[in-house]
Amino acid sequence: MTVMAKKIIILNGSPRPKGNTASLVAEFAKGAKEANCEVTVFELDKMDIHGCKGCFGGGKDSEHPCVQRDDMEKIYPVYRGADVVVLATPLYYWNFSGQLRTAFDRLFAVAECDPNYRNPQKESVLLMAAEGYGFDDALSYYKNLIKHLGWKELGTVLAGGVMKVGDIQGHKELKDAYELGKAVAGGNGL
Repeated sequence: MTVMAKKIIILNGSPRPKGNTASLVAEFAKGAKEANCEVTVFELDKMDIHGCKGCFGGGKDSEHPCVQRDDMEKIYPVYRGADVVVLATPLYYWNFSGQLRTAFDRLFAVAECDPNYRNPQKESVLLMAAEGYGFDDALSYYKNLIKHLGWKELGTVLAGGVMKVGDIQGHKELKDAYELGKAVAGGNGL
């Protein structure tokens, strides 16, 4: 019996292309690719993504689920085909970065394609880096979000004490991200 390789979409909400969140993403992706997963990373800060208008006008065209035409058009087909959604973000004011929140809000247009506004069923991972260690509020938000969506949580890697670019080097969370990437291939988290 052949196991299908999982398709993974990583939404990186960090504005720093070589920052600590990017290091977590790189290690997770490396582990997932070594486990024969297909990984697509979107660097949200480099993309032209506008905020959700709350118009409930999406869902009429599955090829273009949102009424807005911006770089979300690149994300929608990969998101629809993904088995696993990885949310990667620095901790900003006890929550996800604005870049990640904006893109994630816009994924609602895909749910609008379903007459009952059901979200596609996915598995999920959270990768997060922060100057401090106050992850509780962000983790609570994430767990409630995943519960609401009906997604299966595969694991989290929370790297605290990493403010400056490169601070994460030598931290065990890089290995944790790599191992989680490998584990996700089997549908198991850490």
